[in-house]
Amino acid sequence: MRKSLATIIMTLWGCVALADQTTVAALGDSLTQGYGLAQEDGFVPQLQNWLTERGHDVTLINAGVSGDTTAGGLSRVAWTLTPDVDAMIVALGGNDLLRGIAPEVSRANLEGILRTADAAGVEVLLIGMQAPGNYGPEYKAAFDGMYPDLAEAYGALYLDSFFTGLGPVGTVPAEVRSFMQPDGIHPNAEGVAKIVGAIGPEVEKLIGQSAG
Repeated sequence: MRKSLATIIMTLWGCVALADQTTVAALGDSLTQGYGLAQEDGFVPQLQNWLTERGHDVTLINAGVSGDTTAGGLSRVAWTLTPDVDAMIVALGGNDLLRGIAPEVSRANLEGILRTADAAGVEVLLIGMQAPGNYGPEYKAAFDGMYPDLAEAYGALYLDSFFTGLGPVGTVPAEVRSFMQPDGIHPNAEGVAKIVGAIGPEVEKLIGQSAG
């Protein structure tokens, strides 16, 4: 049986629409995974809704693992970047800080992640982090500086902090307490909404780059 012209046109249109879809993997730790929150209140679901409401045909993959370090991210980035993944958000390093891992080790792991993404032709948004002062000025300078350095070296988009939506870098924790869970580390649902509001525009840039 011959297909009607309308059927052929609709089939072709469906193929074009499918080609316009973007898949973004969010590689991270508990902040990405949505620790302590109802599933719909986590970072990835809220970011998915934010992007959808703005008309983006995008699918986000939650590749956040609670407690993960940069080494953990490196160990699973290859299988996270399946052929359908067009772009990736990388937000790792907090657990490296908690464990006092040497900045050069974290840097090597992050570079491995970026190198893997580059080889796969996947665009990246790298989200930085700042070390506390108690590790000493040399540690802090090396840790804080590795994110912008690597983003520049690999042509990745860069955002200085996952918590940008709660205030500029250096914001006093007490000032954002109402947006945090009782542990003072993980944002609550309202905090995530503010975080998404700041990160969302950067993800829109990422989507634009991956479609270019």
